[in-house]
Amino acid sequence: MGQGEASARGTTMEGDCLSCIKYLMFVFNFLIFLGGSFLLGVGVWVLVDPTGFREIVAANPLLFTGVYIILGMGGMLFLLGFLGCCGAIRENKCLLLFFFMLILLIFLAELAAAILAFIFREHLTREYFTKELKRHYQGYNNTDVFTSTWNAIMSTFDCCGVNSPEDFKDSLFRLINQNHMVPEACCQHASQTGEVAYISREQCLSGNMMFRHNKGCYTAVVDYFELYIYVAGALAIVVLTIELFAMVFAMCLFRGIQ
Repeated sequence: MGQGEASARGTTMEGDCLSCIKYLMFVFNFLIFLGGSFLLGVGVWVLVDPTGFREIVAANPLLFTGVYIILGMGGMLFLLGFLGCCGAIRENKCLLLFFFMLILLIFLAELAAAILAFIFREHLTREYFTKELKRHYQGYNNTDVFTSTWNAIMSTFDCCGVNSPEDFKDSLFRLINQNHMVPEACCQHASQTGEVAYISREQCLSGNMMFRHNKGCYTAVVDYFELYIYVAGALAIVVLTIELFAMVFAMCLFRGIQ
């Protein structure tokens, strides 16, 4: 009789523990589902944003590729969250095992992406952008993707060059436009019209500091996105933590289902 009661009590405790894991699994997967939805939204916003953010991202192939990586990862997390929720609620071992394998692959892919970002970090330095600007920026050739992208960046963020207008010294731009110290995208666009606007433009192109933007674009862009960078980093840590817990709970629930 005592052994039967102990066995029944153990079975009840095991069932309660399994039920707790099941609902925790559901909560974690719902958070993964929300995270995937957020990443999908960010990726779509970058691609269709009318304010020129796509052109800014396109300035570097690594960043532009990163947008599609965000879309892919968002879609995978969206799907995984859905599968995990269904597998937990229905206690389906097939769905749980499939979920565990997929989320493990995503976790390893994220780890590989972080390692690659660290390896290629030199492509995001001031020196790299300055060197590319001096080599390829032409100033007024709107058919050149690199040039039109830089014009969009300088016009959008009211900046000039990577570090300052001095970046255009000894550059391809100065070779092509020997009478201009800086491109027109560096000029301050005030509300003047007619002759006043023409004089301001000419003063800017001749190098007058009063009529041009003197802040470098590297600093301007970093300052603008500084908050978003920290938010993205914090979100990445949260997502990785949730993924780890989800894998643990999935395996526990998989082994506990009879």
